[in-house]
Amino acid sequence: MSSASKPIRLAIVDDHRMLLGALTEWIRGAAQDIRMVAAVPTWPELLTHPEFPVDVVLLDLDLKDNIPISVKISTLRAADVRVVLMSTYSEPNVVREALAAGALGYLVKSEDATMIVEAIRAASSGESFVSAELDLAINGGEVGGAPKLSAQERRVMALYGGGEPVKAVAYQLSISEETAKSYLKRIREKYRVAGIDVGTKVALRKRAIEDGILIESDIPRGL
Repeated sequence: MSSASKPIRLAIVDDHRMLLGALTEWIRGAAQDIRMVAAVPTWPELLTHPEFPVDVVLLDLDLKDNIPISVKISTLRAADVRVVLMSTYSEPNVVREALAAGALGYLVKSEDATMIVEAIRAASSGESFVSAELDLAINGGEVGGAPKLSAQERRVMALYGGGEPVKAVAYQLSISEETAKSYLKRIREKYRVAGIDVGTKVALRKRAIEDGILIESDIPRGL
């Protein structure tokens, strides 16, 4: 995110109050570009909150209210709100259905907290976000095959693999340097899960060329 951008206005809906409180405190302390405006335990409380609609909603998939998740997602999309779902499980069919209904992200609650922040940032930019393990499960990827990268991940990989330093990648994509580093970490993790090591810049550049993300003629001579 560029420094001139407005903070992402976030709401969290989760009926596990301890998790709700912990997430709220953690995000407030960890992400200056995200402004927590609502943390509520039920769906109706989100819709009637004075700050609604927000930019992004982190929504518990497992709320026990018998309202189909597709209805919730369509309601939020109609209000121009981006949706990231959280769940205690990661059944691929459930994830596929949620993403098909219009959710931009899907996180398992055991996910590293930094990934939650990255999912929120990705959703705010209109990008999809699922963890490397979930991505492999959903897409049935084969080990050794190229993982599925989002458009922004491909842009980061192309710029960085093409020789740009992280700071220049961040500037060109109007994101923070920290976010650019997080994208690179996620790219490397997706390739790792697929059985491909792109731990070095040279290995990442080579793989970007192999996967058609980077054209060799675009790389400056001497790299």
